[in-house]
Amino acid sequence: MDERERINRLRWRCTRRAMLEMDLLLGEFLERIFPTLGPAQAEAFIVLADMEDLELWPLINGSRECADPVQAEVVALLRDVRVK
Repeated sequence: MDERERINRLRWRCTRRAMLEMDLLLGEFLERIFPTLGPAQAEAFIVLADMEDLELWPLINGSRECADPVQAEVVALLRDVRVK
């Protein structure tokens, strides 16, 4: 799988969520922040994007803490995203 196909699949996972808020947040993050991430952070984001909304939303809204330190960095970045 080439890089373009990988990003397209990730875009699909980020923007076809059960919660509209997650569609908007993850889609904006993918477009603006994802290209600036290092390899470890990019992989952490992919793992987060694969989570169900009911697992991921508590991490983003701060009601649950991330056990993985790299995922916690990415979650902190997600919390700072302002959707247009």
